[in-house]
Amino acid sequence: MELRIITPERVTRHDHVHRIVAEASDGVFGILPRHMDHVTQLVAGVLVFETKNGVEQFVGVNAGTLVKAGPTVMVAVRDVIMSDDLGHLRERVAAEFRRHTEQEREARSALARLEAHMIRRFRELQGVHQ
Repeated sequence: MELRIITPERVTRHDHVHRIVAEASDGVFGILPRHMDHVTQLVAGVLVFETKNGVEQFVGVNAGTLVKAGPTVMVAVRDVIMSDDLGHLRERVAAEFRRHTEQEREARSALARLEAHMIRRFRELQGVHQ
């Protein structure tokens, strides 16, 4: 299989692999070359793949989408962390990507409050002009 890991800035990895293990919201799953095509939403976690020469490699991925189409697997994520140390990689993913998720949640909450305030103000202005 051909594995491409893509971020908004660039193609981070482009490898030929025998096996991929990734994490979705409903758990960890594996992909082999003859598996059916599918699309899956990924959560922040560690993507494991085995290269053609049998070496396991690890990439920390932020939330994104995995698409298997024929012999190609494309992983589109917001950001990646490269490391050879699985333990260290898991710690960095937890610290960096989950922190980003919390910041995004806070930003969405602030935006929702702002929208609610704007709607109240528009209603108040409509009441004045009627």
